[in-house]
Amino acid sequence: MTYGLLTAGIPVKAGIDVDARCRYAYETNNDAAFVKKDVATLSSGLVRELFDDVEKKILVGCAPCQPFSSHTQKMKNRDTDSQRNLLYSFCRLVRSIEPEIVSLENVPNLVKYAPFENLLSILNRMEYFTTYSTVDCERFGVPQLRKRLVLLASKLGPISLPAPTHPPDKLASVREAIEHLDKLDHGNASKKDPMHRAAKLSALNLKRISSSKPGGSWHDWNEEMRSPCHSRTSGRSYTSSYGRMEWDKPAPTITTKFYNYGSGRFGHPEQNRALTLREGAILQTFPERYEFVDPSRQSSINMKEIGMFIGNAVPVKLGETIGLAIQENIGA
Repeated sequence: MTYGLLTAGIPVKAGIDVDARCRYAYETNNDAAFVKKDVATLSSGLVRELFDDVEKKILVGCAPCQPFSSHTQKMKNRDTDSQRNLLYSFCRLVRSIEPEIVSLENVPNLVKYAPFENLLSILNRMEYFTTYSTVDCERFGVPQLRKRLVLLASKLGPISLPAPTHPPDKLASVREAIEHLDKLDHGNASKKDPMHRAAKLSALNLKRISSSKPGGSWHDWNEEMRSPCHSRTSGRSYTSSYGRMEWDKPAPTITTKFYNYGSGRFGHPEQNRALTLREGAILQTFPERYEFVDPSRQSSINMKEIGMFIGNAVPVKLGETIGLAIQENIGA
């Protein structure tokens, strides 16, 4: 979100997160400070200090989306209650600080939950001009199919997202995004870019991907390659798992497990491996040289950790689109 806002010309004073592991990437790539704080206990006084000497205050929230995703609702006890309450903390900050502009990004499912209704109620009482909608990120140049809820609120006047930049028949594709990168075998990394590394496949998964077609499914395999779950009624509809992406279409939604071949349609369109960390980042529209890891740690990159940061991120182009909406509202 921060990199996108900066790209749109919105100065960012600071980003606040409870996870200290974010500090290196945040401060290295953005002209902004990283503040390690839990939003649940964050004082409005500290946030006011960050806004010192700012002509117009802009408060942007990117709460964890897992508590509100349809997938999580089918699962039990994932610490979702404490994460869900972060939205109430965001509401508290809005009430106390009264920023000129407020924005929130999350999954579309959020509109069904009380924290979102509470935020809308607060914004209405505080006489903000408010709008929200589900955004198809691929319509704004993100080379993946990703739906996100974006709320915009302003004290300055009506505010809305700009018109989509990409018509449905001219969406950004996987080919445009990552075809130029070095070819790799599974389990290897590029000598030029340590982030361009692919997870190692088991012998069985190597057979599976070798037998997979772009856009196909496990139905393409011989019977002995199929997993027991594929023969169950509940598993027959999950045709994307262990699938290959297609070159000339957007990628599927990049999740935190995009580097894992079996976690979705994350097989490379032609190479026998899953996406690399760098490919996932590019599909999230991070610049190709965005630094996620301190050079001193690059020999032991934690794929799970970096995959979580990339998959949980707001696509940079969506952040930029929100920034452009704010610029238009401010009258810059």
